[in-house]
Amino acid sequence: MVRIGTWNLENLFLPGQEQGAPDDQAAYDAKLDTLAEVIDGLHPEVLAVQEVGAPEALDDLAGRLGQEWRTALADPDRRDIRVGFLSRAELTHVEQVRDFPAGIGPVQVDDDLTTIHQLGRPGLRARVRAGGHTLDLVSVHLKSKLLTFPDNRFSPRDEGERVRYAVYALHRRAAEAGGVRTYATALLDDHADVVVAGDLNDEPEAATTQILLGPPGSEVGTIGFDRPDQGDAQRLWNTAGFIDPEHRWSRIYRGRRELIDHVLCSERVVKAVEQAFTADVEVASIDEFPTQRRNEPVSDHRPVVVDLADA
Repeated sequence: MVRIGTWNLENLFLPGQEQGAPDDQAAYDAKLDTLAEVIDGLHPEVLAVQEVGAPEALDDLAGRLGQEWRTALADPDRRDIRVGFLSRAELTHVEQVRDFPAGIGPVQVDDDLTTIHQLGRPGLRARVRAGGHTLDLVSVHLKSKLLTFPDNRFSPRDEGERVRYAVYALHRRAAEAGGVRTYATALLDDHADVVVAGDLNDEPEAATTQILLGPPGSEVGTIGFDRPDQGDAQRLWNTAGFIDPEHRWSRIYRGRRELIDHVLCSERVVKAVEQAFTADVEVASIDEFPTQRRNEPVSDHRPVVVDLADA
């Protein structure tokens, strides 16, 4: 069996490094100990990770897990957070995922008419060999639904500003999803076994999440799932459909449970899925003010995990 997963580690910064970082070494050590305990208990072969605030912090976490763990990270965004991998298997073919799809123009992101031409937070691709599988994994973290306003405010000045910034965020998340999907399509065209894993910042039925799936009509749990068709070679299946509905959530926002972390698999990979689940990690409900959690020893996300039968 090969266990893969994804986990948003929530602001894994060095002490005092950045807004949202722990205040001191004791809080930092407590967070590393808690993260390592969860990962040790899950014992994945490879884990896509998000919100890594410093390469040294991920190295510190890997050190608590043992010498066999490897790491890889993409470049940071403007908040200085990154996506990457923790892996017991060797990571090869490491490459950043940056580009919007051809034909998608610059995306406006604020009232000053600032535009971006690439993913605001680069994804990261890596290849692993485990259990007879050769998997091309892409770790991603799409634009957050938690809005940030000018001057690093988390609250809008008025309803008009809130609406505008919600639209900017949605447009950016859609373009980023399109860029990841285009990259995955190129891998599928090369007959790779593909896994896209990460914090998509929206639920399975959301339009931005659906962009990643490819041709419609064969999702897990639908009548077409067990019926091969010409679209299968281009599809990614969301393993959320394999998760027990009672536990099909990875974050609590204002008291509402939502599944925003996902593992998507191409055809041969999804056929090997034995189970998918969210790890039983206690998380607190969050709101629009994430920096209030700077000294919390746990992440505000639960890991999403998928077990594959050996090839």
